[in-house]
Amino acid sequence: MSRKSFGIFLAPYHCPAGQNPTAAFERDLDVLRLADALGFAEAWIGEHHSCGSELIPDPFLFIAHAVNHVRHLRLGTGVVSLPYHNPLWTAERALFLDHLTRGRFMLGLGPGALPTDAAMIGLPLAEQRAAFEADVEVLAALLRGERVTAKTDRYTLVDAMTQLAPYSDFEVAVAAVASATGPRAAARIGASLLSLGATTPDGFATLARHWDMMERRGAEYGHTPQRGRWRLVGPVHLAETREQAIEDVRYGLDDWADYTQHVLAAPHLRAAGSTFAERVVWVTDCGMGVIGTPADAIEQIERLEAESGGFGPFLLMHHEWARPDATARSYELFARHVMPHFQGTGVRLRAAAEYARSRWEELDQAHGQAIQAATSRHPDAAT
Repeated sequence: MSRKSFGIFLAPYHCPAGQNPTAAFERDLDVLRLADALGFAEAWIGEHHSCGSELIPDPFLFIAHAVNHVRHLRLGTGVVSLPYHNPLWTAERALFLDHLTRGRFMLGLGPGALPTDAAMIGLPLAEQRAAFEADVEVLAALLRGERVTAKTDRYTLVDAMTQLAPYSDFEVAVAAVASATGPRAAARIGASLLSLGATTPDGFATLARHWDMMERRGAEYGHTPQRGRWRLVGPVHLAETREQAIEDVRYGLDDWADYTQHVLAAPHLRAAGSTFAERVVWVTDCGMGVIGTPADAIEQIERLEAESGGFGPFLLMHHEWARPDATARSYELFARHVMPHFQGTGVRLRAAAEYARSRWEELDQAHGQAIQAATSRHPDAAT
C-alpha cells in the first residue's frame, strides 16, 4: 500500500438551522487550523445556497480568507456547482485563487447537490447533470487558455478567454455520488475523481464501476486516470472507546439525521432510523461512517481500499455530531493513530524503541558504571 494522505471535506453542516452563522464560520476556520496543525494535507469547502444548515455560499471567497489562517493545507472548492455559474467567471476565479494561494488551490466541480438551489434559479433537476457535462468541457477549454464561443439557455460566450495564466498546475476534481455523471465528466477532461458518496450503502457498490468508467472513457479521450488522485469521503467520529464515541455524538447526530431525512431532498444521502439508537446502528452497521475508535477507522479505510481496488486521499466528512472539544479530540486521535498506520511514519520510531529496549540492560549497567567511575575520579567535585 502506498503512503496515503488525508484531508477534510467541509460541506459544512451546521444543524439544526437557526444557529449564529458568524460563529459557525469561525468554527469552520477552527477545523481548518486544527487540521493544518495535525498534518492533514488538504481541505475541500462546499457551495450551498439554501436549506439553512450548509452555510458557505462561495467557496472561492472562503478559501481566499482561510488560506491566511493555515500554513500548509491545500484548499479546494468542494465543490463549485458549475451549472449555476458562467464558466468564464468560474475559470477566472479559479486562476485568480491559484495565484492568491501560491499554488495551494484545487478546483472541485459538480452539478449541484441541493435541489432547492437549482429550483431557485429555475434550473430543472432533469437537466442539471447534462448541463454540467457540457459546462465542464467549456470550462476546461477556458482553463487551457483557449478562445471559446458557446451558447446555452444559461449563458452566452463570444470569443471568450481568460486573461490570467495559472500560477501552478492546480488539480481539477469532479464530484461523483451515485450516477455516472462524475466519472464521465472527469475522464473526458482528465480530471481526478472526488467520490462524495463513497461510504453510503449504494456508494460502496458503485466504487468499482465508477473507476471502470474512468479508465474506459479516459482511454477514449487520451487520458490515463490516476488512482493516487482518487479521493473517497466518509464521516468519522473517534474516542478512546466506542461507548464514549456514541455518547459524544448524542450531541448532534439526531439533528444531522433529521436534516438528511426531512430538509435535504437528496435520496443518496439519507439517514435511516427515527431514534438516536437506530441512527447510530445505521451509521456503523451499514458502513456509512465510523463512530468508534481509531481501530474502527483503520478497518473502514482498509475496507474502502479493498472495495475500490485502491484509491488516494481519504477525506473525513466534517460534521457537528459532537461538541467542538470532542470533535477536536476525534481529529487528534485520527492524526495520532490512524494516519501513521497508512503512512508508515511510526515504523522507524518503533524500531528505534525496540533497539533501545534490546540493549537497555547492557547500556543501563554501563552507563551507571561510567557515572560511578567519573565520580570516583573526582571525589571532592559537586555532582
